[in-house]
Amino acid sequence: MDPTAWVAVAFVLFVIAVFKPAKKAILGGLDAKIAEIRGQVEEAQQLREEAQALLATYQRQQREALQEAEDILTRAEEDAVRLRAEATKDLDEAIKRQEILATEKIGLAEAAAVARVQELAVDLAIAATEKILTDRMAGKGGTDLVNASISDLSTKLQ
Repeated sequence: MDPTAWVAVAFVLFVIAVFKPAKKAILGGLDAKIAEIRGQVEEAQQLREEAQALLATYQRQQREALQEAEDILTRAEEDAVRLRAEATKDLDEAIKRQEILATEKIGLAEAAAVARVQELAVDLAIAATEKILTDRMAGKGGTDLVNASISDLSTKLQ
């Protein structure tokens, strides 16, 4: 065999001898890299799932907050309507009470005015009667009338 064939055979044997350990090292490195990439992909997948779960939680909390805000607004509107109705009712009742009090005061004022007018009429009538009697009783005619009334008094009292 010529030396070129021996070099070719030696080269083939060398490649075969080096290829087996190199193959294991290369495949081991590739397997390790594949495992590392797979771990990163799984970690990324897990992070993605966690992020989606957090997103869903926040969206649910946002919906709940919006619903609660709507409920608060609805209750506030209902309370405002109820308070307005109560205030209107209370105002109407207060106005009715004031009208009744005013009517009673007017009635009392009318009664007092009527009583005062009656008192004045009585005072005027008494004064007029006194004046008339004083004018008529003056002199001899008045004295005779008084004496006659005194003598009739004993017959009238029995």
